[in-house]
Amino acid sequence: MTDRQTIVLDARAIDRTLRRMADEIVELNDGTDDLIIVGIQRRGVQLAARIVSSIRDREKADVPSGALDITLYRDDLQTVGPRPVVGPTNLPWAVDGKHVVIVDDVLYTGRTVRAALDELADFGRPKRIALAVLIDRGGRELPIQPDVVGKTLDVAPGERVDVFVSELDERDAVIVAGADKP
Repeated sequence: MTDRQTIVLDARAIDRTLRRMADEIVELNDGTDDLIIVGIQRRGVQLAARIVSSIRDREKADVPSGALDITLYRDDLQTVGPRPVVGPTNLPWAVDGKHVVIVDDVLYTGRTVRAALDELADFGRPKRIALAVLIDRGGRELPIQPDVVGKTLDVAPGERVDVFVSELDERDAVIVAGADKP
């Protein structure tokens, strides 16, 4: 068996997509007042930072941002192992009454977003929570839908979507990978 890979977004396409998503987030929020953007560890944090940067450039507004590590909120934590790797959660601003946008790289079953919602609830009660994802690959197991989508893909079972960001992976790309049948 060989591993088949298809590039669906290169670095330039990711940049354009994130700028469009930033504009959609501002439009959804009717501006930047009371807006907080929170990325889900790992790659959602880097994508959120780029969205915040784009909003700063285009709107001349500094939007607070943060990070959620949902590891301890996963519904499959017992299958992760005895020592799960937990990254930092960083929400230095009060979320009560704010418009919070959760950013993630790939939306698939919805379980990561459910965990993020559970964790966010421990920090307060936002006025509104929206979801922005770079890739929506379908295949939901929970009734969770994104408000802002970079790209929707039709991904077959057994295929995976890999998001690479230069901050962690030394390149920007979105690749659909799957095994070819012999």
